[in-house]
Amino acid sequence: MPRPFRFGVNMLTLDTGPAWREKCRRAEELGYDVLLVPDHLGWPSPFPALVAAAEATERPRVGTFVLNAGFWNPALLAREVATTDALTGGRLELGLGTGYVKAEHDAAGLPFGTPGQRVDHLERTVTELDRLLGDPEHLPRAAQRPRPPLLIGGNGPRMLRLAARHAEIAAFTGARQAPGRPEGTLELLPAEKVAASVAAYQEYAADRAEPAELNILVQRVLVTDDRRAAAREFAAHAVGVDEEQALEVPTLLIGTPAQMADQLREHRERYGFSYITVLDPFLEAFAPVVEELKGS
Repeated sequence: MPRPFRFGVNMLTLDTGPAWREKCRRAEELGYDVLLVPDHLGWPSPFPALVAAAEATERPRVGTFVLNAGFWNPALLAREVATTDALTGGRLELGLGTGYVKAEHDAAGLPFGTPGQRVDHLERTVTELDRLLGDPEHLPRAAQRPRPPLLIGGNGPRMLRLAARHAEIAAFTGARQAPGRPEGTLELLPAEKVAASVAAYQEYAADRAEPAELNILVQRVLVTDDRRAAAREFAAHAVGVDEEQALEVPTLLIGTPAQMADQLREHRERYGFSYITVLDPFLEAFAPVVEELKGS
C-alpha cells in the first residue's frame, strides 16, 4: 500500500506576530499537516517562528525546511532543537541541508567552502546531533526520543547517501542553481533527472530497516483550465524546462484541483513522493487539493 499523503506549507514571510499566528491557524484550518520555516537571512528566524506557530495551532507538526547547516554549531543547534521540541510538545521535525547562497555566509561572516566541505559539515552536524540528543543526560531534553524526526534535503550522491543512512524523511528539491544566473537563482530539473535522483537514493537506502518518507517541494501551483497554455507561459521564463517538461515535472502542479490531485497520485506512484510541500503564496490555491487527497 502507498504511504498516505502529508502536506506541508513553507512559510516565507513574517509581517507581525498576530498576522503570523493567523496564517498558521489558517493553514491548520485548510488541512495542512506541517508548518515549515526555511533558514535564510532576511527571512523569519526558524525556531522562534515555529514555537509561535505551535502555540497558535493544535494539530499540525512544525519543522525547519531546511536549516542551513553552515549557519550552525552542532552543540548550539542541539540546544535549539531540544528546546523547540520541548516547547512545541514534541511536534518538531528537523530539516537540514548544506545551504547554497554564498552571499548569506559572507554577510554572516561565516565560511562557505566547497560543496564537499559543506557536505562534510552537514555530516558532522548530523552525527553530533544524534550523539547529543540521544544522550539521556543532555540538557535541555527533547520531547521526542531519541531525537525529533530528521529530514535531509538534497540531490547529489553524497547527500542522498547521507539521507539514506540517517533521515526519516528524504527531501528532493528538484532544482539547481541556474547556470549564468545570479546566485540563488534556481532552475527546475526535468522529470528524468528527479527520477534518477530518487533511483539513486533507493539504491543507497536498500538496507534500511524502515523505508523513509519521501518529500518533494512544489515550486509553483498554477490553477488553470488550460494546462498546456499555462505550461507554455511558465516555460517561457527560462526556468530550466520546456513546455512538455513543465507538464511532467513533480515540482510543478498545473491544472484544476482535480487534475493536480491526479498528478500527485501519479508522482507518488512514479517517484514515491507522499509528503508534499508548497510555498506559502500558494497556501489557498493548493487547499482544494489537500481536501481531495486527505487521508488517501
